[in-house]
Amino acid sequence: MTQEEVVNTEETEKADANDSVARQSGEAGWYVIHTYAGYEDQVAENLKQRISNMGLQDYIFDVIVPKEKQVEIKNGKRKTVEKRSFPGYVFVNMIVTDESWYVVRNTPSVTGFLGSGVRPTPIPDSDIVAIKSKMERDEPEHTVDLSVDDLVRINDGPLKGYEGKITEVDATKGKIKVSVSMFGRETPVNLDFLQVKKI
Repeated sequence: MTQEEVVNTEETEKADANDSVARQSGEAGWYVIHTYAGYEDQVAENLKQRISNMGLQDYIFDVIVPKEKQVEIKNGKRKTVEKRSFPGYVFVNMIVTDESWYVVRNTPSVTGFLGSGVRPTPIPDSDIVAIKSKMERDEPEHTVDLSVDDLVRINDGPLKGYEGKITEVDATKGKIKVSVSMFGRETPVNLDFLQVKKI
């Protein structure tokens, strides 16, 4: 073996060792795994089962599919629904070892870890705190991107298709008042902000 071959072999061994060490930091962190869309809950359940069956509770501590409450309007009725905050992603709190990495990576419907190459990249704890606080909210947040004098088109309810001008906005309740021209006169209509779209 030439000296060059020895150096190359040593470098390859070092790279392999570094790769293994990179996946054995010994510190728990939150990692993001990518899944097929729509399979997030199934992946989380499968993963929890695998952790239990393989006795990996000392390496994989928590698995969450972040969801938050949102308001939807269907047939003129407002209802609160739970939607995934990050479709296609599952969050795992774990210590990355070769074994724990392998178990997570080879869970059905998992396509990989978020990170560079084979090394998963932990996400900051502050991001997880923010995600968990959104998950714990009882009431959905209203983000009303509408102001007085905005022109809107009604997209739900008995007045669907009509256009009008906003005369009042109640951001805390997510309600607006729209002046709609009907039968030759302006008529004030109380609507949910989700029932209109800005023109």
